[in-house]
This record gives sequence, C-alpha cells and structure tokens, in this order.
Amino acid sequence: MDKYLRSFEDYLSSERNYSKHTIKAYLADIKEFSVVIKEMDLILPDNSDIDFARMDEAPIRVYISKLYNKNKKVSISRKLASIRTFFEFLIRTGSMKSNAAKLVPTPKGEKRLPTFLTVDEVVKLVETPGSDNALESRDRAILELLYSCGLRVSELVGINLSDLDLDSMSVKVLGKGSKERMVPLGSKACTAIKTYLSQRLDLNPKEDHLFVNFRGGRLTTRSVDRIIKKYAVISGIPKNISPHVLRHTFATHLLGGGADLRAIQEMLGHKSLSTTQRYTHTSIEKLMEIYDKTHPRA
Repeated sequence: MDKYLRSFEDYLSSERNYSKHTIKAYLADIKEFSVVIKEMDLILPDNSDIDFARMDEAPIRVYISKLYNKNKKVSISRKLASIRTFFEFLIRTGSMKSNAAKLVPTPKGEKRLPTFLTVDEVVKLVETPGSDNALESRDRAILELLYSCGLRVSELVGINLSDLDLDSMSVKVLGKGSKERMVPLGSKACTAIKTYLSQRLDLNPKEDHLFVNFRGGRLTTRSVDRIIKKYAVISGIPKNISPHVLRHTFATHLLGGGADLRAIQEMLGHKSLSTTQRYTHTSIEKLMEIYDKTHPRA
C-alpha cells in the first residue's frame, strides 16, 4: 500500500493542487481503510500486493459501518470521499477498472445553519482590543479583516505586506487550490490595518508577513483562533466564536443587506454556488421572523 500512497500523495499535490492539510487527511483515511482490506484478506496469494480485481463495495461498507460508532456523519462523508478519490487515481494508473466506492451512498447529515453574530455583537467584539501597543493593534486589525472580507483563517495568516493595496482598499489572498482572488476592504478594516502597520516594527518582524507574533514570526491559524476566543470572553458574547464564525457572519450580513449571491460566492472564494447557498436558509429564517412580527395576518 505504501507505494500507492506515495504516488497518491504526489497526485493530490501536483495535479489536484490540494493543501497540505487536505492531503494529510486523505492519506490518513486511506491508511485507515487499508486495515479493513487486510482484515478481509483482499491480498494476492503471494502477498505481494492488494488484489484490486476483487475490490467491490463490500470492504467499503464494512469500513463505513465501523466508523459510525466514533465519527460524525460529516467525517464519514469525508472519508468516503477520500476513498472515491483514491480509487479514481488507481483507475487512472491502471490498477483498477471501476470505482466501487461510488456504489456506496454518502451518509445524509443534518443540515445545520451556520453560527453567526448579530451586528451589535460584531461591533462589540471588534472594538474590544485597544491600540496602545502593537499586539492590541494587530488583534483589532485581525478581527476587522476577518469580518470585513470573510476570509478563511489560513488565508488571513498567509497575507504578506505586498498583498495589501490600501489605496484601492483591497487585499489579494491565496485561497483553496492555490487560487488567488482580490477581496475588497472596508474602511474600518483599512483604518485598523494602518494603525497596526504604524506599530508593526515594534514586533521586530522577520519577513514580509502582515500578521506576526511577539517574536516577529508569521502568526499561526491556532494563534488567531486563541486571539478571537480571548476577545469573545472579554467582550462577554455568550457564543463559541471562531474565525469561521466571522466568515459566516460576513456572508450572512451581506446577504441580509441585499448582496447578490454570486458576488458573495466570489468574495468567499467558493468553487460552487451551492456552498454559498446555505446562507439563504439563514436569510429566510430572518425574513420569517420579520414576517411573523409585522404582518397583520401572520
């Protein structure tokens, strides 16, 4: 299996352009699935290789059934997607003739509306950090930028000084699949970034990274998550706030304000419009709430 995994890793990286995090998850899923393959003795008689000619949906169903005790449906769906992608790769290389994983249905998960903040909560959160020193100014700029642009946290920490264009109020970010996009900056975010940049040198930055830690190195995604949770506690907002919640909030508020769904898709960097459409559920809920409160015959 190791030789297939090495080739699969190269395929995901060079041809599919997946991130290191995604590749790591896919490889872990296939290694986990390979245990079931061995348990079901789908090995050639001379033990030299996996017998892909006998690979049908049975081992996949066994693997999926084992996952139900310890995994959420969303995790199971991802693991099944990993196997489907792996089998497609094996078909391309001539090791398999058909993709048995496509015969196994994806578990239906519950549709949950994304958590988001109200406008008042956002204002309370982003205005909590001060500007007395570089770290506070940095934190204020991070919060303003996440809400202003709806960035993924990985996109945020990847921003370099050269990616900023404060004159045109925009920022270039590197999204999933190494796809670049330009995102507009709000005036509040621009002001917060300018304040931070005036103090950034106090952190002795080592490179061109926009957001740096107290040692001058690039800020990590985990650090950003801790920063947000810190200010959520200080501001007294009783919600589990993460960078992704601010991304959801950005999209929800734009949609509520009448923004076109295609424009929101472009700003979020979603490949498919169906991914963006989940925010319409939130919008409809809000409309129903307004309707119930205001319509005489509601």
